[in-house]
Amino acid sequence: MSDTHTDWNFFSNYAHVLVCLAENPDARLRDVAERVGITERTALRVVTHLEEAGILTRVKVGRRNSYVIDPDKRLRHPIEAHRTVGDLLGSILSGSEYRKLMKRSGAKV
Repeated sequence: MSDTHTDWNFFSNYAHVLVCLAENPDARLRDVAERVGITERTALRVVTHLEEAGILTRVKVGRRNSYVIDPDKRLRHPIEAHRTVGDLLGSILSGSEYRKLMKRSGAKV
């Protein structure tokens, strides 16, 4: 984090983990946790919750995991439930990263 870091953010750790996995679906949770600024155990808990909600799917690739995000899932809170995970990620990811996400998910771009 930068020197201007404060004690709050607009996005939760859930959004941060989701963005990291959208950018790099083969990332190790250790690396995601370090980038987000959380413990590896917390990153695992977040991924487990996202998986239970159907937002992402863990796919075993050899001894590693890869993650597939469902961009069509609706956001959970009533205030933003009219938007999808894809809408959220589309506002954060670069255009090429967003297209890669959509292609991996099988969604129409």
